[in-house]
Amino acid sequence: MPRSTQFSLVILPILLLMIAMTSIQSGASLAKGLFPEIGASGTTALRLSLGALILCILMRPWQAKLTLKSSRSLLAYGLSLGGMNLLFYLSLKTIPLGIAVALEFTGPLGLALLSSRRLVDFVWIALAVFGLWLLLPTGQSEVPLDPVGMALALAAGLCWALYIVFGQQAGAEHGKQTVALGTIVAAMLVFPIGLWQAGSGLFSLDLLPVALGVAVLSSALPYSLEMVALTRLPARTFSILMSMEPAIAALSGLLFLSERLTLSQWLAISAIILASAGAAATIRPKTKPL
Repeated sequence: MPRSTQFSLVILPILLLMIAMTSIQSGASLAKGLFPEIGASGTTALRLSLGALILCILMRPWQAKLTLKSSRSLLAYGLSLGGMNLLFYLSLKTIPLGIAVALEFTGPLGLALLSSRRLVDFVWIALAVFGLWLLLPTGQSEVPLDPVGMALALAAGLCWALYIVFGQQAGAEHGKQTVALGTIVAAMLVFPIGLWQAGSGLFSLDLLPVALGVAVLSSALPYSLEMVALTRLPARTFSILMSMEPAIAALSGLLFLSERLTLSQWLAISAIILASAGAAATIRPKTKPL
């Protein structure tokens, strides 16, 4: 294989995916800086609203043909997307970014292992449970984690699993416009909550540059890069690489937010990453009926 072909087919999509994951977590770090001004709900509302506007310009969702039947999966997709973002940002108020992402990852991990029957699948389940056990706020913990923050991150993971399920259905019906349409629904869900918490501060022009940066880093840019990577990489390879996101989040938290984790917390994140990567690597593809 010529080097140019190898770069475009293998190296480039992996590089794009790494940039996408770094972008998302950098955006989350930037978003956390808005919490003192407009709170987690207000930040989520701004991110989704501006993200929806950017995606509408790029993807032209008004061209989609909507019916009452097809709108059901789209509505469920958008609501799960909004819930995932809101719960995740609320969790960031009290727990470090890397740990929040690791806990959120249990959602898609649990979905992947839901119908597990093989011994190797239970190995990944045990690893994930071990990682969660290390994060429990026990009295022996050097730096106990806030149980409410952990619960919110786990709830965000549940919404992530629903987002995957309904996203597949909505994507099959609405194609490339799905992300923009779903983000509009998510913004409509979260914006009233953010407005109730932040009030007129939500419309402050001083916050607009940072909020726009969050929307680009956390939505428009990574979604576009991930779509390119997904079309060029096998689904299994894509999933395995995505498992690195908790580690990238932890490093982003360390670099941008000075969030230092204990050895046991790093070990917990590593266990969840290994469980996610292992589940993706050993998943049994669905066989088509004869």
